[in-house]
Amino acid sequence: MKRRILSLLLALSLVLTVPALAAETGPVRTKTYSGQFSDVAVGSTFYENVAALYEYGLTVGKADGTFGPQDSVTVGQAVIFAARARSLYLTGNGETGPAAYAGDGISAAEQYLRYLKAEGVLGTELDGQLGKPATRAQVAHVLALTLPSGTLPLINDAAVTQGYASRRYITDVTEYTPYYQEILYLYRTGLSQGSGESAVFSPDATITRGALAAMLTRLVDPNLRITLDWDTGSSYPSAAGTTLASLVGSGTYIATPANRDEMEQSVRYMLASGKNTLTLQYDGLTAIRARQVMEEALAIVKTYCEQCYNTVSCTYTTDGALTLTFSAASAGENLSSYRAQAMAAAIAVHDQLWKEGIINARMTQREKARAYYTWICDNCIYDYSATDTSLSHIAYNLFVNGAAVCDGYTGAYNMLLKLEGISCTALSNAEHIWTVAVLDGTQVHIDTTWGDSGSVINYDYFAMTPTQSWNVHPW
Repeated sequence: MKRRILSLLLALSLVLTVPALAAETGPVRTKTYSGQFSDVAVGSTFYENVAALYEYGLTVGKADGTFGPQDSVTVGQAVIFAARARSLYLTGNGETGPAAYAGDGISAAEQYLRYLKAEGVLGTELDGQLGKPATRAQVAHVLALTLPSGTLPLINDAAVTQGYASRRYITDVTEYTPYYQEILYLYRTGLSQGSGESAVFSPDATITRGALAAMLTRLVDPNLRITLDWDTGSSYPSAAGTTLASLVGSGTYIATPANRDEMEQSVRYMLASGKNTLTLQYDGLTAIRARQVMEEALAIVKTYCEQCYNTVSCTYTTDGALTLTFSAASAGENLSSYRAQAMAAAIAVHDQLWKEGIINARMTQREKARAYYTWICDNCIYDYSATDTSLSHIAYNLFVNGAAVCDGYTGAYNMLLKLEGISCTALSNAEHIWTVAVLDGTQVHIDTTWGDSGSVINYDYFAMTPTQSWNVHPW
């Protein structure tokens, strides 16, 4: 017991007295590689890294005089190498730190794991796995935490942010990949550059001793780190310049619509022209007929609720000329500004989700629509205080003030879908309005309002079949 206590005190003394020098000057190569491993000669793959691993005292190779660059690595071996790297950085020697955790009856891998646990590098996530082949994702997890936080500069931060968000690089890693943040950290700090034109990481593949040597030596030697030269170009397709008028398919002006389809043609012509007035011509026009025309036209305009129009007024003359003027209750002369602000905000949301990689080119329309559904629900609350004239009935209020009722929810959501080129419209009954969209060739109903009605997002109202939608709100 006394010998154990003395060894612990000695190890503690080393940790207290040496790290400052090691951390300030960086690890030092104390050996010279001159072909000690028969399978690692000048020109060999990973030669520079394996040689550095030897010179830093992090490996002595295998018993047969080889290094085995193509051999697989167990979790335990990866832990041993990482522990040595941390100890080298903190004390100047790869064995000083782990030495205090030796004990009778425990394997070398367990000893080094105990050291990393005591240092706060690892928890229990690798317990029971030391003898199993290590995946590249597991190694990324260990290496990303090996050195103290903030030690490694993020030399590739911008390139990785843009390249990953655009899905042009690291294409096999998503937010669902185990340890994906740690994988990205290896790229950001120059410890990995991936493979192939897309710089894939192959997170589920086992790792070789040569690949591990490359990452380890970049960890301890700044001169070996990689500066990524990625052509990120425009990292995402910006929606800048899109107008509300451009979100409407062009229509044909019909002066005297004889049915709903013809009325829709005229309304679409008006909206696609960026106007809010429509003049029609009817012989023998009466007040009752004028009201019927108004109601029919307004019902169609509401199917384009992203346009922020929800009221209509009209004037007509004795010769049958009827002019419809569309607006939004209480918007008044500010309507043009509200529409512009709503459009600008929708573009900003679109671009931000693309920039962050939440939406990318590899996603299906359904996946993109779900991402926008999530954004709407996360960034809006239902306005229970809204009146019939409240701005919460239009998309502007959702984007700018974060509050809306069903037509505001639906208008904002449809605006985002249309920025993605997704065909959609609004469908309503006497009390409610929601989205009907075509996603990957299939018509679905989407109700963002009801999806946001609880403490958590309810995806039951996303991509409903027409039958499911009818069962919850018939029209």
